[in-house]
Amino acid sequence: MTTAHWSTTTLNTGAFTTIVRAGTVLASGWTEDPEYLLALINTELRPDELMRVDDLGVVTTALLRYDEGDLAAIDEIPVRQVSGPFVTHAWDVLRKVAPGGQVTYAELAERAGKGSAHRAAAATCARNAAALFVPCHRVQRRDGTLGGFRYGLDRKAALIAHEAKYASVDAA
Repeated sequence: MTTAHWSTTTLNTGAFTTIVRAGTVLASGWTEDPEYLLALINTELRPDELMRVDDLGVVTTALLRYDEGDLAAIDEIPVRQVSGPFVTHAWDVLRKVAPGGQVTYAELAERAGKGSAHRAAAATCARNAAALFVPCHRVQRRDGTLGGFRYGLDRKAALIAHEAKYASVDAA
């Protein structure tokens, strides 16, 4: 039987819940319902049991530092998600998009090695269970509009504004 821990942290963008097993983020997002996040975790990784804790240690610390403007604080937190080769690689590529930077779905597809797969890049974002840690909020449509975001376009815009306020971006 596998057990993961979860906690909800209050960020400027709202209540943010994270599910962690062995120091690795399995799922995260703007909800106070861990069962919602549990359903997003691939069945290969889904824990049998969730245990609430007040603090997730370095994960909670990284979230609070990010919220205070240390945008790189979340970069070193390990994340584990399972999917096919393209999606898994695209998630890794997304983690390299600098805070404050934006890429289009087509650019994400190109960086992930499949330049014509912009719809697959959009699906990569839709399947992302580890919001913020895998920053799909940094992906937009080619025309500059925000595109989609599981937790709402207002929140996506707030994240982009937060990062723009604190980021020193050389290039996305």
